[in-house]
Amino acid sequence: MTSEINILAVLVAGVATFVLGGFWYGPLFGRVWRTAEGQSETMAKKGGHPALVYGVSFVLMLIAAALLASALGPAPNLKTAIGAGLLIGVGWVTTSFGVNYLFAGRRLNLFLVDAGYNIVLFPLMGLIIGLLG
Repeated sequence: MTSEINILAVLVAGVATFVLGGFWYGPLFGRVWRTAEGQSETMAKKGGHPALVYGVSFVLMLIAAALLASALGPAPNLKTAIGAGLLIGVGWVTTSFGVNYLFAGRRLNLFLVDAGYNIVLFPLMGLIIGLLG
């Protein structure tokens, strides 16, 4: 790992994946996700203030992008950056979610939506970091 990261690439990757989440959990799979999650109330009614939820989520995406950029190093090869993102999304995040969802007895639809998001999210981060790195 290197401490040399492209801050612009991290910011763009963070924004892009945050926007992806808006589409993924909104018009693309929002209804499926809410049904599988058993959500019928809005965030405000459940006690989660939207500004806090979105703000912390964005910061977490920036941290993930910075860690990926740090692991890839300065000026990573585009194919390597996308491949690393795919390996992280499938190999670490999805498998970890799988174990957690199995033990929690969560629905397959919920797993597919959440896992799919990360399978797209991390290669997208890699793409952006590779292009701007």
